[in-house]
Amino acid sequence: MPQSFKTTRRVEFRDTDAAGIVHFSVFFTYMEQAEHDLLRHLGLSVVLADEQGPISFPRVATRCDYQRAAKFEDLLDVETAIVRLGKKSVTFEFNFAHEGRPVASGQITTVCCRFQQDGSPKSIDIPTWIAEKFAVACVE
Repeated sequence: MPQSFKTTRRVEFRDTDAAGIVHFSVFFTYMEQAEHDLLRHLGLSVVLADEQGPISFPRVATRCDYQRAAKFEDLLDVETAIVRLGKKSVTFEFNFAHEGRPVASGQITTVCCRFQQDGSPKSIDIPTWIAEKFAVACVE
């Protein structure tokens, strides 16, 4: 049965604004870090390769909604899941909590791309070997 992946993130001083609250933009970094943690857990990375060349997953959409402030030294619990696994794209969902209380939630949608010789990305179907690993964390 697919399950969400859980990790934690400590709020660093550099992540806060003048009021000592996590700056809204930092949650996008936290989401990316949690995505990387999940990918490593699945035996993947944000940059992969197969016999045809390099593969990566550029972002095509992101969002984050905030429920309450997080502050310096707070330990945030981050629950990450794949909520949509398409033919070419994958959408990750992130739920942040501090001491059991919701802090923020967000999503990142990425598209599977192969990089051409000129360095430009071209969308491709997610290779089966990657999709099978994503399926473990997919809750759709």
